[in-house]
Amino acid sequence: MKPFAVLGTGMSALGAGYVLDREKVPFACYDKNPFLGGHTRSFRYPGGFVFDEGGHISFTKSEHVREVLASNVQGKFEERSLRIDNYWHGRRIPHPVQTNLRGLPTDLVVKVIEDFVSVQGKQPDLKQSYAQWLLDTYGRTFAETFPMVYGHKYHTITMDQLTTDWIGPRMYRPSLDQVLRGALGEAVSGAHYVDTFRYPSHGGFVTYLEPFAERFDVRLEHGLTSLDPRSKTLQFGNGAAVEYEEVISSIPLPELIPLIKGVPSDVSEAAKSLAATQAALFNICVDRSDISETAITYFYDEDIIFSRLNLPHMFSPHNAPAGCGTIQAEIYFSEKYKPLRGKPEEFLARVLADLRRCGFIRETDKILLQDVAVNRYANVIYDHDRAGALQRVHGYLREIQVHYCGRYGNWDHAWTDEAFLSGERAADTAIGSIR
Repeated sequence: MKPFAVLGTGMSALGAGYVLDREKVPFACYDKNPFLGGHTRSFRYPGGFVFDEGGHISFTKSEHVREVLASNVQGKFEERSLRIDNYWHGRRIPHPVQTNLRGLPTDLVVKVIEDFVSVQGKQPDLKQSYAQWLLDTYGRTFAETFPMVYGHKYHTITMDQLTTDWIGPRMYRPSLDQVLRGALGEAVSGAHYVDTFRYPSHGGFVTYLEPFAERFDVRLEHGLTSLDPRSKTLQFGNGAAVEYEEVISSIPLPELIPLIKGVPSDVSEAAKSLAATQAALFNICVDRSDISETAITYFYDEDIIFSRLNLPHMFSPHNAPAGCGTIQAEIYFSEKYKPLRGKPEEFLARVLADLRRCGFIRETDKILLQDVAVNRYANVIYDHDRAGALQRVHGYLREIQVHYCGRYGNWDHAWTDEAFLSGERAADTAIGSIR
């Protein structure tokens, strides 16, 4: 039997590798990058500053995934409660806003509650747009003041252009009792899908994956240039050619499909229509750790350039030297709807200005590091083209026995644990096809 080929070294690809290794199936993992981890990579700067490619934490309820990740770091992880808040017109509001209306202008709170009462008993139609779902769930005032504004910044399109397929537990629909209690200042428990999280003590989130690279045959700097499903051959940009028994891919579908020999034109066009956001990540370090009481903040003001801040030193104290703090600001773009004009570095001055304006950086702070990175695939955009295009692309991949997995192979909103499990399922399917 020829070895299996796993394309990628992120969470889902190494989840597939975990199963292949356990089942003693020969395989190799190939990655075009010179680094391990794909979207799960970490940036390790001189001086002891550590960032990830986005705000990665593990809050899985899967005991299996918890055990695998904990074992990989030999039990050296932080376990903390997750504190999140929201910034709106100079106010810091606990998360989620819908159960924490206290402190907002009285007229706004009254109108939000009136509108929320008016939609009680209404069951949102999941076949309608996300905009209509928001109106039917929260009422017009709340929907247009908060999630529609943030959603436009985050997804790069208006909410009427989104479907509801991605929502799951991400958007909390409170009871009227919870809304009223939150407005009156009472803490409402259970309103967010994350209570505690885990994070490696040292080295950033990719540390969870590095032990796999020590056990598996991992080949970096192997950028795929051609996949021939008939001869079951892979060609790489460095000249390597590999025959495979089965192939498992976590490569983003719009990049994978053009590399397949003999792909039908309708499948090619479908892949081109799939949309995702890109994130410009601004990694900033200052000589002060008391930046915020919360590790994550969402920003609802349209005139604030970033959508979200993550504070990595609050995930693990070893992500920064003692007494120092780290901020990662995210700005979203998309090739299909909101292309990045110019270089991301050109936004740095505006990012720093808005951080000072919002009180996260003081004029007296010394900036120890400032860097910009681009995540080419941040989040899948669930626009109205997605479902039909994805059905066509996935159907074709199943026909040619290319097993897909992960956020960008499944083209979904998978969290890290879901991505790992999807890799495991893809490996099980691949193994089953030869037995």
